[in-house]
Amino acid sequence: MYRNTLAVLASAQLAAAGLYPNMTPDNHTCILTDPVLSCSEGAVPEKVDSCCVETFGGLVLQTQFWDTNTGLEAEGQLLPPYTWTIHGLWPDFCNGSYTQYCDLSRQYDPKPAPNTTTGKPDGTPVPPYTGPSIDQLFEPYGKMDLLAYMKKYWINQGAPNWELWAHEFSKHATCFSTFDKECYGPKANQHDDLFQFFETVIAYYKVLPTWGWLSAANIRPSNTTSYSLTDIQAALTHGYGAIPFLGCGGPKYNQTEAGKGSLDNGGTQLNEVWYYYHVYGSPQRNQGLRVPADIAGGSVSSCAKAPGAIWYYERAAGSETA
Repeated sequence: MYRNTLAVLASAQLAAAGLYPNMTPDNHTCILTDPVLSCSEGAVPEKVDSCCVETFGGLVLQTQFWDTNTGLEAEGQLLPPYTWTIHGLWPDFCNGSYTQYCDLSRQYDPKPAPNTTTGKPDGTPVPPYTGPSIDQLFEPYGKMDLLAYMKKYWINQGAPNWELWAHEFSKHATCFSTFDKECYGPKANQHDDLFQFFETVIAYYKVLPTWGWLSAANIRPSNTTSYSLTDIQAALTHGYGAIPFLGCGGPKYNQTEAGKGSLDNGGTQLNEVWYYYHVYGSPQRNQGLRVPADIAGGSVSSCAKAPGAIWYYERAAGSETA
């Protein structure tokens, strides 16, 4: 469920605090900064305040899951009906490669994946977080409304929700220039970066109704009707305005009875979508240019291409909230 091999890993730029050296600890009043488009010629730290314009991971992805169960139904960890759920917000480099775990001083992930900053054995090890669960941080800062929303729409599979939230912040948020700790100034609360990242992810998610766009095209979860990749892509491209990346797991099509002998080795169970942006200023503004998933030369899907090869399964009984 975590992306480790779908893009070329860039060398991690590990920093004890921040992605760039000599960052000013002053307040960064970004409302006074022109919202330069990320991945444009002007979006470089030599020309702009990298706290106010995304200059490190300028190709921004809002990612969502379609899961049919959580594995923790007995503990009350359920999926919301009529919607996909949040995966995260990722800062790819403008060429489509990416890095991860860019600031180990803000490492909350109990199960780092990968377990080095480069994803390779010779990379800097990412030590597992062993502190208290981060969902305990919300109440002291008056963020119980945020916590309630995340518990409803940001759902993990096979582990408590907070572990997914911690993974997404530690692996991805620390690689945005605009979420650098220095960007928050000397008067910031300790976890302002954490909460603002979560709020920013949600802001993107709320304007990307994957379930609704598919449903409008009569593509709804079913255990008896399969769909074609082209139809799913057409529905989401119509809604989003650019083609997103579609991820599929399950059996490869050429491993199924229907696909025996085929060269089509795409997955047959729809489970993920990634929406790509270039952003104006910082991602926190939630103002972006929607761009196609192949803008940097990558693929637009890992799904089977054969007609009727994709299953968009219903949620398992007892796995959704009432």
